[in-house]
Amino acid sequence: METFNLEKEFQYYINHQDELVQNYKDKFVVIKDQKVIGSFSDQLEAIEETQKEHELGTFLVHFCAPGVENYTQTYHSGISY
Repeated sequence: METFNLEKEFQYYINHQDELVQNYKDKFVVIKDQKVIGSFSDQLEAIEETQKEHELGTFLVHFCAPGVENYTQTYHSGISY
């Protein structure tokens, strides 16, 4: 099984947080290959809808809100519901 590193996606969020908040405030953004590929009101919906086309562990889902206190560095992979 291939291991995916989501650090680049997380760094993309940090580097573009202000811009992302302007466009996606209070939404869960899905980031893959250092670009937003979706936004959702619910985290579970973000995961379920994105995994229809992308393998779990290959994308980052993050709640979009302003401030450094609103990002973490917790990565989840292989979640099943």
